[in-house]
Amino acid sequence: MEDVPALDESLKKTVGGPTAKVMAEHLGLETVGDLLHHYPRRYAERGELTRLADLPLDEHVTVLAEVADARMKSYNAGRGQRLEVTLTDGSGRIQLVFFGRGAHKPRKELVPGRRGMFAGKVGVFNRVRQLSHPAYELLAEDGDAAAAAEWANKPIPVYPACAQLASWRIAQCVDMLLDSMEAVGWRQLTDPLPESLREGRGLLPLPDALRLVHRPATKADWLRARDRLKWDEAFVLQTALARRRHAESQLPAVPRRPRPGGLLDAFDAKLPFTLTEGQRKVSAEIFDGIGAEHPMHRLLQGEVGSGKTMVALRAMLAVVDAGGQAAMLAPTEVLAQQHHRSVTEMMGELARGGMLGSAEHATKVVLLTGSMGAAARRSALLDLATGEAGIVIGTHALIEDKVQFHDLGLVVVDEQHRFGVEQRDALRSKGKQPPHLLVMTATPIPRTVAMTVFGDLETSVLDQLPAGRSPIASHVVPAADKPHFLARAWERIREEAENGHQAYVVCPRIGDEEDEAGSGRQKPSAEDEAERRPPLAVLDVAEEIAGGPLSGLRVEVLHGRMQPDAKDDVMRRFAAGEVDVLVATTVIEVGVNVPNATAVVIMDADRFGVSQLHQLRGRVGRGSAPGLCLLVTEMSAASPARARLDAVAATLDGFELSRIDLEQRREGDVLGQAQSGVRSSLRMLAVIEDEDVIAAARDEASAIVAEDPELEGYPELRSTLAALLDAERERYLDKG
Repeated sequence: MEDVPALDESLKKTVGGPTAKVMAEHLGLETVGDLLHHYPRRYAERGELTRLADLPLDEHVTVLAEVADARMKSYNAGRGQRLEVTLTDGSGRIQLVFFGRGAHKPRKELVPGRRGMFAGKVGVFNRVRQLSHPAYELLAEDGDAAAAAEWANKPIPVYPACAQLASWRIAQCVDMLLDSMEAVGWRQLTDPLPESLREGRGLLPLPDALRLVHRPATKADWLRARDRLKWDEAFVLQTALARRRHAESQLPAVPRRPRPGGLLDAFDAKLPFTLTEGQRKVSAEIFDGIGAEHPMHRLLQGEVGSGKTMVALRAMLAVVDAGGQAAMLAPTEVLAQQHHRSVTEMMGELARGGMLGSAEHATKVVLLTGSMGAAARRSALLDLATGEAGIVIGTHALIEDKVQFHDLGLVVVDEQHRFGVEQRDALRSKGKQPPHLLVMTATPIPRTVAMTVFGDLETSVLDQLPAGRSPIASHVVPAADKPHFLARAWERIREEAENGHQAYVVCPRIGDEEDEAGSGRQKPSAEDEAERRPPLAVLDVAEEIAGGPLSGLRVEVLHGRMQPDAKDDVMRRFAAGEVDVLVATTVIEVGVNVPNATAVVIMDADRFGVSQLHQLRGRVGRGSAPGLCLLVTEMSAASPARARLDAVAATLDGFELSRIDLEQRREGDVLGQAQSGVRSSLRMLAVIEDEDVIAAARDEASAIVAEDPELEGYPELRSTLAALLDAERERYLDKG
């Protein structure tokens, strides 16, 4: 071939229109570069056949197996014929079925002893597992002994495929592409790794890595190729993050240093408890950050109940002391109202600035949400514009154009994973100079995930619970296998209420809708999804328990579709002890703080993710009485969903749970809607398994950016970044 396709060229010319359409629609592969970086998921070895015994039902699979026997059979009183072929690999058997004219070709080719690759959807007929009309490709028959040995040991790439396009069809397309690249010496390829780095770490040149990942002769080939390609992904991503950190560090910011004898000192003096060592250490890091002449960008992650709100409040008070304003952005109205209530309670008279009888250093703390009445909203906006309000707590309403600040010095974003970069930046742009930024998350994130997803933020971790917090006992309640366990669970809730405590009951759905979108439910895996009833709903469960096992107790409901005033009223009465049992959706997941609530029952717990279960469990055990978390499920003991619940019950360590969660879900979910951006960056790298590569890549990238921020000495790296980080894709850097 004289010409080689450009990497950003459509696949139509290379693989043909119909195939290109399938690749785009079903695999997200649109350009030549996309296909080149569509790496094999695994490698089958002809010498060790894929285990047929392990095939999952209803999944599209590719197997490597040998024909054991083949026979034609009649059906429909002799009017139709079908070919039944039995495959074996030593571990199990599976049947292939071809009907009518579709049986002619396979009848000639699929003779006992022939080996091949077979792809199709695994089904069951008459209790025998089978593939109906599978696509297949037979392997060449053995030649001489040496050639046969080489053939038997050569790995076969198995690509992420779809029902419309089998793995070996993708392999054929990749082969055509590699041939055209080889013909012109890989002229279009840009190698992002600086030569000194590549040689220093003993990594393959990029053309060799791409050749060997798609066409390995041995296992060692694809292992070396993977090592190199993982480095590409980690290094390019970390360079992008390092440049972002560097650019932010060049911006000017107003230093905000707390004033001795001011608001912060007055607040600390009236605290009824001592800060933990962890809270003091993290506060010192934050005070250093907001006291600098460049904007602070810090991620504060901590266990549920570790006191993040207290640390954030002290930072906000320090900024008010220094003459600035602080804004806290919360993802829901319930949480914004909860934060506003707890901040004003903690501050007492210090939150009543401008009012009669307020304390000497007091400031005003205002709430701003979308559902506020016009008069309250006008008053809040005026307090912000004049600087009368030192602290504002609100939802997305804070981002609107009409919201003006007198002097915004600090932005605190609660639950970062609910906000995209656009929202974060919209609020920060309201400062005369870039304000300092503190991002909080209660979802513990393993170190390398933090480095990958929040790489432009410095990280502080609160891993110590405040004194007086009680242990939480967690148990799985198998409602289908042992109904008496569920009956006992309701007895335990009644006992808690009789002892003067309160409880939450959490359900995946509200119950007044066909199917509630965005309820945060975990999508069950295929093996869990056998004939399932709809998820349990708040309205149904509340009615059932109030009239049954919990009759006589004060049972109320809380969910996202209630009017804001009604939600606030229920939370207020629950916090005041006027409600015994609150039946709710995940609106209580973050930030809700009722120390007297000691038990949480999570119905259909298998329908929630690991991190979400950990968050929900964190609603109890917040006072001096021990907490109880009951995970109710109908899943069988052998199901993956049940294994997930057992893992949650077995540990209170959120960092450990987040690792388990990640290993099960992979990074796609962690990076949020970043899939479009990640497509060319995280195909080979697994952030949990490849911690050492990510850490080393971060060091290398940081050193290069410190020495050459514009990457003028690294044109290939710069062009790779430009291709990756077009406007749309740059957003994924901030989504977690």
